Amino acid sequence: MKIYETSVKRPITTSLIFIAIIILGLFSLSKLSIDQMPEIEMNQAFVIVSYPGASAEDVENNVTKIMESALSTVSDLKELTSTSKENTAIIGCEFNWGIDIDDAVNDMRDKIEMVKQALPDGCTNPMILKISTDMMPIAILSATSNESTAALYKILDDAVANPLNRINGVGSVSISGAPQREIVINCDPNKLEAYNLTIEQIGSSVATENVNTPGGSIDVGSETYSLRIEGEIKESELLNNVVVANYGGKPIFLRDVAYVSDSIQEKAQESFVNGVKGATIVIQKQTGANSVEVMEKIRAELPKIQKNLPKDIHLEEVMNTTDNIENSISSLVETFVLACLFVVIVVLFFLGEWRATIIIMVTIPVALIASFIYLLITGNTINIISMSALSIALGMVVDDAIVVLENVTTHIERGSKPKEAAIYGTNEVAVAVIATTLTLLAVFFPFTMMGGMAGIMFKQLGWMICIIMIVSTASALTLTPMMCSIMLKREKDKKHNKAFKTIYTPIKKGLDKLDVLYERLLTWAVRHKMITFIIACAMFVITLVMAGRLGSEFIPASDNGQITGNIELPTGANVDRAKEIAQRLEKAIAQKVPEKKSFTYTVGTPSDDDNNSFAMMNASGSNYISFRLRLKDVEERKRDMFSIAEELRQEIGSYTEVDKFSVSAGGGGGMTSGSTVDVEIFGYDFNVTEKIADSLKNSMERMQGLKDVRIDREDYKPQFQIEFDREKLALNGLNVATASSFVRNRMNGMTASIFREDGEEYKIKIRNDRAHRQSIEDIENILIYNSQGKAIRLSEVAEVVERQAPPSIKRQDRERVVKVTATLYGTTLDVAVANIQNQLDQMDIPVEIGTKIGGSFEDQQESFGDMGMLLILILVLVYIVMAAQFESLRYPFIIMFSVPFAFVGLILSLFMTGETLNLMSLIGGVMLVGIVVKNGIVLVDYINLNRERGMGISQAVILGGKSRLRPVLMTSATTILGMVPMAMGIGEGSELWQPMGIAIVGGLTVSTLVTLVIIPTVYCWFASREVKSYRKKHSLHLSRRTVKE
Repeated sequence: MKIYETSVKRPITTSLIFIAIIILGLFSLSKLSIDQMPEIEMNQAFVIVSYPGASAEDVENNVTKIMESALSTVSDLKELTSTSKENTAIIGCEFNWGIDIDDAVNDMRDKIEMVKQALPDGCTNPMILKISTDMMPIAILSATSNESTAALYKILDDAVANPLNRINGVGSVSISGAPQREIVINCDPNKLEAYNLTIEQIGSSVATENVNTPGGSIDVGSETYSLRIEGEIKESELLNNVVVANYGGKPIFLRDVAYVSDSIQEKAQESFVNGVKGATIVIQKQTGANSVEVMEKIRAELPKIQKNLPKDIHLEEVMNTTDNIENSISSLVETFVLACLFVVIVVLFFLGEWRATIIIMVTIPVALIASFIYLLITGNTINIISMSALSIALGMVVDDAIVVLENVTTHIERGSKPKEAAIYGTNEVAVAVIATTLTLLAVFFPFTMMGGMAGIMFKQLGWMICIIMIVSTASALTLTPMMCSIMLKREKDKKHNKAFKTIYTPIKKGLDKLDVLYERLLTWAVRHKMITFIIACAMFVITLVMAGRLGSEFIPASDNGQITGNIELPTGANVDRAKEIAQRLEKAIAQKVPEKKSFTYTVGTPSDDDNNSFAMMNASGSNYISFRLRLKDVEERKRDMFSIAEELRQEIGSYTEVDKFSVSAGGGGGMTSGSTVDVEIFGYDFNVTEKIADSLKNSMERMQGLKDVRIDREDYKPQFQIEFDREKLALNGLNVATASSFVRNRMNGMTASIFREDGEEYKIKIRNDRAHRQSIEDIENILIYNSQGKAIRLSEVAEVVERQAPPSIKRQDRERVVKVTATLYGTTLDVAVANIQNQLDQMDIPVEIGTKIGGSFEDQQESFGDMGMLLILILVLVYIVMAAQFESLRYPFIIMFSVPFAFVGLILSLFMTGETLNLMSLIGGVMLVGIVVKNGIVLVDYINLNRERGMGISQAVILGGKSRLRPVLMTSATTILGMVPMAMGIGEGSELWQPMGIAIVGGLTVSTLVTLVIIPTVYCWFASREVKSYRKKHSLHLSRRTVKE
């Protein structure tokens, strides 16, 4: 007994099975987390090494090169980059997509352990930072203060960070922009010299005086007491009483040679929110936590936190990703609801039966809800990708049910009983339904095996659509015939009211006329095959010409209401000057950007003690300003963020004091922030590479559509360099390392001990006081002691010279590199790259200098290559599936004629809407392959059935086309109208999916119209040749028999 026959005969069992699937799906839905994107295993990791007091070149030679040599042997490494700047080395490892990043990090850790001993003294332990989507903050808060600035960090740490950390799902809370408490022992070098003391000796004295020591335990009677020596200093002022030496029989106290300052850091970043000084609080979530739920808990906690803060401190939300998540998902839900409405209208229009409409619509929740079970089992989340998968599948999910129901309805109209019609009608189309599903699986299953960034992104989409299609096919072959047998009635048993007849009778007549018109068109096409082929080929050629005029980009930019930027003033500009420029920009934004929700900016350099990896990895300095502009929701503003970002560029460009700047719409760094082009210039000589970079930058600034053209190498900054005379050092029993450590401890400071108070720890630093750290003479007068205790002035063994040095040195694949970067606005990626390449070809570039175009272009080339391979694989798989179904190599070839015309529609639709050829439109094109051949399969399968019934080729083709017209139009219309809301780009974040929607709608519309004519015509031509060939062979065989006789 066949499955559809069983389902018709056992309706209760069939119903309960699908009810169970719905219950399990809804239970899974209640347990799923909501996030913006699937949890993507990123392919990057960074190693950060601090080398306090070292210049960029020192860091490059003594730290970066050692680390690069070790890390270059890590397996699956795609690209090795590094930035050497004052005090810090950052080495980035980019791996091939799809590798296990944890294994890669362990491999990195093993390589680092092997060379750690080779790092110079004073280096911190290398810290490995693994990049993941969870590292991106889910919220950034600002805390503004008027009076509590000095104690702001401590207040925020206790009253804000700690309560937020206790919220379930919050991973970490970090504070930046608020100066931290710092305890510094400021030494007078003249007094130290008088008492024959060194900073190192003072540090040792402080460390030995500031300790708690366990003394074991002691039994007193029947009780055991632990013994503890409390030696830690309880108040910072008490440090003044520490005895650091004896001189002439008298104790020398710390206060005799130094003074203790307990205040905020000498150098720290400052944050301003809407013009008021404050701090930035960055909140990250735990892996797997529900972003929306965590944000709701944070928002619920903030009013309670605000009550406990001093009156002058105010908290404000600067950025959160959950608004974008909620808006994007709600717009997809809106798209989904509209698509459902369109599907209902299509089914009612073609069938004119509310019962039939219910039967079809039941398939939708069954199939879609089943996909939530997959999401829960695999640990995935509800996100933009999974919601888009539901929207894409919606139109296709009802196709199988429509084909089955339409055929069952035909049998009922011929007089069969509903039960018999359900069984026989399903039996006739079951093979075609399974075959069409297999072709769709052949399209979407390879998505689960894609490589590169596209594969990471769309793996979930591939799995979800595959599962939805399998469940919808199972439903079409079991639930649909079962419901047909119960709900559908023969024409004589139907009762229609007058209103229904009045509305639907003209529609029915119109559909009947459409059948007649199509029959005439098909008859003409079959009789005039050559003219039909010529018209089709002309369409294809014209479209190919149009395709050459389409622009291309990587991923379409999406408006999330966030604009970030960086401004660099000339080298030497102080923090006060940077604040003036930032305040000027803030006033301009207040006047010219009414869409502003909040504006924050940061100036200054983070302290060496700031435990902030992001601050260390970004450019900073007294001449740097970084800002973030948050806009109102899309619905509340007339302009998009891209035009506002362009206005900001023009405003900042008018400031003569600004040396360099960049403005990034979308928050910067994200995939949907728009396209950028990087020209990478490789070479060791700074002067040569900078000359080429400057020349190229000037040319790119004149190119249309290139904005924010900038060179990533920072300007040279003044630097005092100490050049030791090694011979003199040796004569005095010294070496460079010892002498360098003396200089660093006096100028930069050394950490002597830890001061503990209220559960917090603060470093106790020792250095020369500020009055003795301000001139070359102060450096030259530093005393260095050799192992015999002899004091030698620095000026006796070294010379202090002033030079210009690069603040940072960037390397890529172990070679120095400088990048010229530009943001695209008003042009396409292919045009920009062609113009830049043309300029590079005209430039006189030395042989030893290498150039390469990267950025979004490199990502685009990689993804487009993957998509090309995917398309070939899908075409082969689809052909194999169809060949297996028809047991023929000819019929699949006939059906594949619909594919080129799908791309004709795709190109036409992109051209007419002004969209570009990008990753999303290409994915839409790949999906079209499976969608368009479905119609061809249904058509050819029915034509074959007619021929088996004894009809001639032309008659079988014409009658087959006519009888399959409505099912083909219905299935195409449901898919097309299901994608229309996506193609219209409704709501926030819709820009990402709009090209895909346009590609599918355009491709399927043209392909359906052409398929209904071209496939029957091609079938007729092939079948006629086959019959002629058979007759010729048969007549030849007969003639041979006649001759023999």
